[in-house]
Amino acid sequence: MKNSIVGGITVIVVGLMAYTLSQGRAFQGGESNKIIENIAPQTNSVSFNSDASQGVKQPTQEESEAQKLKALKEKAGNVATFKVSDNFKRKCASCHGIDGKGAVGLPLFGQSGDVLYAKVLEYKNGTRTNPIMKGAVLNLSESDLKELAYEIGEFKARELAASK
Repeated sequence: MKNSIVGGITVIVVGLMAYTLSQGRAFQGGESNKIIENIAPQTNSVSFNSDASQGVKQPTQEESEAQKLKALKEKAGNVATFKVSDNFKRKCASCHGIDGKGAVGLPLFGQSGDVLYAKVLEYKNGTRTNPIMKGAVLNLSESDLKELAYEIGEFKARELAASK
């Protein structure tokens, strides 16, 4: 009985894979790989004539690609306006965002390192209760907590420096 159920599921999965392949919409192929053309910014219709006497410039291949890349970046947003440590990426970014402005967890951006360090110590010793934070800081040393807190405390200054 178990073998027939597993066999049936296998046939269904293989069938779905074959269907996806036949449609040409797999992740790396088909129409989906032309997404950059689909997100190019909508501009007023400007005719790019090769007639230089009218003062209209024909975009080069590089300019066209740069424009598409810019549109893609605007569509995706700026993931990181400044560099963060790998430790922050592994331990904090999934909940608090790559820039500390909050994704799932509370925003940390703009808080001082001293305040953040005091808060994570409270999570570690149980004064503050949050099972996710307790699990996240439980196995970290106090030096790791201090390093992360002070790094996050610098985020506002880093963003200001990056925007100049």
